Amino acid sequence: MFSFKNLLKVGLFLTLFGLAALVITYFLLRSELPSVESLKNLQWQTPMKIYSADGQLMNQFGEKKRIPLTLDEMPKQLINAILATEDDRFYLHFGVDPIGMTRAVIGQLIGQNKGGASTITMQVARNFFLTREQTYIRKIREIFTAFHIEYLLSKDEILALYMNKIPLGHRSFGFGAAAQVYYNKDVKDLTLAQIAVLAGLPKAPSTLNPISRPDRALSRRAVVLQRMLVTDYITREEFEQAINAPITAKKHGAIIELSAPYAAEMAHQEMIDRYGKEQAYTGGYKVFTTVTSKLQKSAEHAVISNLLNYDLRHGYRGPIMSLRPQGDQHEEIEIVEIDPLNINEIEDALSDIESYPPLFPAVVTKVEEQSIEVTLPNNQVERINWQGLSWAREYINDDKQGPAPQFANEIVKYADVVYVRQQGQQYALSQFPSASSALVSLSPDNGAIKAVVGGFSYKHSQFNRVTQAKRQVGSNIKPFVYSAALENGFTLASIVNDAPINQSNDITGVVWRPKNSPAIYSGEIRVKRALAQSKNVVAVRLFREVGLNKIIPHLASFGFAPDELPRDESLSLGSASLTPMEVATGFATFANNGFLIEPYIIERIEDSFGNIVYQANPAIACDDCSHFDNNSQLTADLDPIPENIVNTLTSQQSSSKEHPLIKAERVISPQNAFLITQALNEAIWGADWSINPGWQGTGFRGRTLKRRDIAGKTGTTNEAKDAWFSGYSRRIVTTSWIGFDDPSRNLGSSSYNKNLDKNQITGKEFGAKSAQPAWISFMRTALADLPVEPFMQPENIVSVRIDKQTGKLTKRTDRTSIFEYFKLGTAPTEYVTKDNSHDIFDNKTQTEEIF
Repeated sequence: MFSFKNLLKVGLFLTLFGLAALVITYFLLRSELPSVESLKNLQWQTPMKIYSADGQLMNQFGEKKRIPLTLDEMPKQLINAILATEDDRFYLHFGVDPIGMTRAVIGQLIGQNKGGASTITMQVARNFFLTREQTYIRKIREIFTAFHIEYLLSKDEILALYMNKIPLGHRSFGFGAAAQVYYNKDVKDLTLAQIAVLAGLPKAPSTLNPISRPDRALSRRAVVLQRMLVTDYITREEFEQAINAPITAKKHGAIIELSAPYAAEMAHQEMIDRYGKEQAYTGGYKVFTTVTSKLQKSAEHAVISNLLNYDLRHGYRGPIMSLRPQGDQHEEIEIVEIDPLNINEIEDALSDIESYPPLFPAVVTKVEEQSIEVTLPNNQVERINWQGLSWAREYINDDKQGPAPQFANEIVKYADVVYVRQQGQQYALSQFPSASSALVSLSPDNGAIKAVVGGFSYKHSQFNRVTQAKRQVGSNIKPFVYSAALENGFTLASIVNDAPINQSNDITGVVWRPKNSPAIYSGEIRVKRALAQSKNVVAVRLFREVGLNKIIPHLASFGFAPDELPRDESLSLGSASLTPMEVATGFATFANNGFLIEPYIIERIEDSFGNIVYQANPAIACDDCSHFDNNSQLTADLDPIPENIVNTLTSQQSSSKEHPLIKAERVISPQNAFLITQALNEAIWGADWSINPGWQGTGFRGRTLKRRDIAGKTGTTNEAKDAWFSGYSRRIVTTSWIGFDDPSRNLGSSSYNKNLDKNQITGKEFGAKSAQPAWISFMRTALADLPVEPFMQPENIVSVRIDKQTGKLTKRTDRTSIFEYFKLGTAPTEYVTKDNSHDIFDNKTQTEEIF
């Protein structure tokens, strides 16, 4: 039997042998151990986040969700919960806990689980550098790597690495991301009960998950709270309150502050093109776009409201489905609910139907004489009064609607599943629009995209109609054709015959008979008024006079691809197919006095450390750029720029010598741009009721903005398959489009609904009725922050008084004359000799609206 002295000798020998073996093993494995130096300058693999220009989160992209935090940003209770549960001697050991290791070894020898031997440092070593394979060699490597980490980093640095790296389920890594994923909170806002749930996840995030396994999460939370109580991190009162709290975790996405999915996707695709998918998704980039939250919200509202209004005036297409199919019912017969719906049935039905804000599915659970009750997905019951129902006459086809309803049961039945939307404090029956729409707004000064909406709902369709939908532009092409005419001998006062064309084209030999829409002809008409009234035959005559070989290059100068422009006279009426982005870019040239700008959406990119790795340096629409000094700071200009525009442009210009000021290409003269703008201003503000028949510009509805410093053009294609409105002020240009994704459908027409107010839109759909309302809604917001800024008259432009009817000079100052602008040297030299005063009289009859 060994004496104590002999036992001591054996123990010492075994210890020395173990140490020697450990040293030998270390030197044998040293070459295979990972370098931990990278932990000193760690770049977290965080998702790409896309922000508005004013810093609101629009979206994030990346498989791993991570919100890196410093230890100071983490609540003390969370740190205590981790230490109590994972490694309560963390600040005492040297990377390996001898007590924990001994306990684990003894447990292995006697076949009992005495707890894991891994310290927080060892878990950091495994998570950053090793695999999770269950082998002794891996464990030894983990121990040696932990020694290296402890030598290199402080305890606080190691703990911060652990709390940001650890996988916690649902693709969340670190507690910052887990707090957002499970509770939609910042980590500092978590309750003790919620902290305990998250602190219990590192052991097994898949099986202890509070979403998929709330029962196990509850048990694990109790363990965490018990450990915190035993280690005196919490009081008995705090323990009791937390352990009795319910499990409240639900899966949440990123906290999106600004709904701009089409804009975010444009930036997302550009980032992938720039960096590649893997780098873009893991580099922690913060992408700041040119989109502003105020304008983007306004654009979303404008498109959605306009689409719903168009759709509702064309009639109700019926419920999504019915949970109780019913036969015909008569008003006088009360509905007998033989088989009433139960709450589970309603919940199951609504859970299968998508919501498309502002539309939400609901089940009709009560039908009264002129009101109904509906149950929403959250079991909320709402009453819809007659005001929210009376619009819903039957949809027959795009051109025809049924009679206005008188009672609620003509519209819906019990157990119908429908869409509803909230209007103020009330709810209204609605439906998902069958038409589509798009709106884009740019800065004409540098091409910065201020707002972009590519459809009613990105959830429903990711197809971005702003950049991907090439649609015939109709009369939106005419300003560019007229611009070519001004470059080839015509003036705004030139007289053109507004009469039907019944002649063949000398080049093609084809007989083509274009008509005005409506088919009203004014005879001899000035060019400016013809554009304001969108006269089709005048556009064709100008096209013929200028010639295809001059028209195509001129249109190409506005950024339109010449190979995609039709090589015939139909081009003058808008047979070309362009995207809304291309159209807006073209109109920007008129707004900025003749420069071609390039739209862009990314203003700057920051890396995960906040360093700017990319700064947009767009070409600026300036001729004499002396208003920029050597640091790209705006100073002064003959065309004064409002202070808020100065600040915007300055912020988008780098002061670095690596990013010198770039001047945009001038593609038309400032005189040409100014004269077309005057004609497009006439399209909104122009009118003359002193002649017979009286007339007004096709965009007259824009007068509701009460801004004289705007210009615009309607556009409608054959059979009204597409409707447009493009317009601008000096500092913002916006294009609105509406139509069906199915090109075989046209926008149709709507008849008067006696249940609605007298201001309702009726008749055939076209640009002014269908597209311009969205433009007006958006521009009302956009112009509110822009001071009135008249379009500045450039050099070599003169203004003379002319006769309205002939375009010649006149000495009369009555209603037969107006002042008109001309390029120097092109003003008329001949005075009118005929007295036209007999053609002037008061006439208040409004002609039919035109395209």
